[in-house]
Order: sequence, then C-alpha cells, then structure tokens
Amino acid sequence: MRHLNKGRQLSRSSSHKKALLGNLSQELFEHKRIQTTLGKAKELRPFAEKLITKAKAGSLAARRDVARFCSRKSAIAMLFDDVAQKMAERPGGYTRIIKLGLRRGDAAPMAIIELVGYEGAVVTSASPAADEKKAAKKTPAKKTAAKKTKKAAA
Repeated sequence: MRHLNKGRQLSRSSSHKKALLGNLSQELFEHKRIQTTLGKAKELRPFAEKLITKAKAGSLAARRDVARFCSRKSAIAMLFDDVAQKMAERPGGYTRIIKLGLRRGDAAPMAIIELVGYEGAVVTSASPAADEKKAAKKTPAKKTAAKKTKKAAA
C-alpha cells in the first residue's frame, strides 16, 4: 500500500521517474513551454519550481545541485542566465498549467506547462522525436505528387 507516499507514480520506477522529470525540466527551461500529459505536468511543476528557486541563488553550489537533475549544459545555462534573472523578484509560482483536453489516440488528458512571463514562446512537444515524426509525416505527401506525374508521363 502507498499510504503517505506523495506524488504520482506515473507507471515508472523511481529512477525512471527522476530521469523523466529531469528531461522534462530541461525541455521546459530551453523552450519555455511544453505540451505533455496532465499528470506529468502536475508532477513536473513542483520539481521545476524548486530548481528555479535554487538557480535564483546563482552560486556554484546551486549550479552543481541543479546539474544533478539537468545534464544538458545549455539548459543549465538558460536556467541560470535567463530564467532565474527574470524570476528574481517573483517569490514563487514560476509555472502555469493550461489544460488542453483529451489526446486523440488514447484519450489521455493533455496540458501545456509554461514558465510565467514567457507567454509568447512556441509550443513544442515533450520530446524532439515527436517533432521529427510530425515532420516525417508531412514529407511523403510530396513524394506521392512526384509519383502521379511519373504515371501521367508513362
């Protein structure tokens, strides 16, 4: 039984969940706004806000503490140089969750989680692989047009 255990399990082991939250937070700091499931967004919110609070200190110890979860140097630099500076006067509440509705394939509730103050950022999905798949789906339409011209010429 999971009595008094806080947080969502997300159908993952603790190490997998830690890696997931680290990756999602890196994407959030780099893109300022990501689209993911509602459960992941709700779990990411306190995780990311604690990292932003640590980054506001700006010390080397804080940078090393954040580096335990964020492995990409570009995300750490973006967090300390851009995000922490912008959130310096804000006492908390650095993120916002916007509910989107249900995903078409499996009816999972979807949401956008964004950093407050970056409302104009472009929405990207939680993984770059999903963006590549979307781009790959668009290119075959051009190939079919080329096949039609070959058939018409023959």
